[in-house]
Amino acid sequence: MNNSILIIGSSNTDMVIKTGHLPKPGETILGGSFFMNGGGKGANQAVAAARLGGAVTFICKTGNDIFGKQSIDLFEKENINTKYILTDAAKPSGVALITVDKNGENCITVAPGANAALMPEHLQSAADTIATASVILIQLEIPLQTVFWVAETAAKYNVKLILNPAPAQHLPESLMKNIFIITPNETEAGMLSGITVKDIQSAKEAANIIKQKGINTVIITMGATGALVVTDTITELVTAPHVDAADTTAAGDVFNGALAVAIAEGAGIIEAAKFAGNAAAISVTRMGAQASAPYRHELALFNK
Repeated sequence: MNNSILIIGSSNTDMVIKTGHLPKPGETILGGSFFMNGGGKGANQAVAAARLGGAVTFICKTGNDIFGKQSIDLFEKENINTKYILTDAAKPSGVALITVDKNGENCITVAPGANAALMPEHLQSAADTIATASVILIQLEIPLQTVFWVAETAAKYNVKLILNPAPAQHLPESLMKNIFIITPNETEAGMLSGITVKDIQSAKEAANIIKQKGINTVIITMGATGALVVTDTITELVTAPHVDAADTTAAGDVFNGALAVAIAEGAGIIEAAKFAGNAAAISVTRMGAQASAPYRHELALFNK
């Protein structure tokens, strides 16, 4: 079976401070612990998929700086194919400033840097990889014109495309018709559907509106509640395992990376959502983005 996964997206360096509570406007908080590690939605998803056994190729754009070099080194240590990663001579690597409170909630500010310069023409050399991938996973931390091009190319070659529509923004229906699975969280689902998602019922309404735009499958991630899966024949809430959250920073990214692995391996959509939910549950018990992604053997504890 072809289980190759192509992930196209952002790579950042995360600078994280853990505090008792998130600061209000104008407030300074002392006493938080600081650490720095790899982040960016694309990179987080690539690491998550690779740790769970996926044959991952990752395409991103970094700056010609220490952050970019360190990121590529980390990807190679995770057995990710970095052949198509580009270096921008003018723009710096992306950076994210993250504050995490005692309950694991976070606020994030991102300076995209070279991520904002990843254009369709930069992906031409990877055309064969795009055409032969089992699954392509993409997000919205790179230019939308690049997302459009990838979606159209995936459709041309009948490759399953998963879109994680984050950060939240309005998307045209011309993009939606080329998406196999879309994975918004509650906020993103609200923006895409016009429905305020506040519970399971409103999530179902939002999912059905999104699905009518031409998407095969909608999965709304709802944090500790789980993930709502909606297809032509299925409307099912896949509940999340109960865990004590330490940091939710990359939970959605781990979910998407794991989902891509399960779909590439031929899992059914409910089985894939359970696999992804279990991986995300483990990730929120740990600090950091890429560092929190679990390995395949760690998911065995949910199968006992």
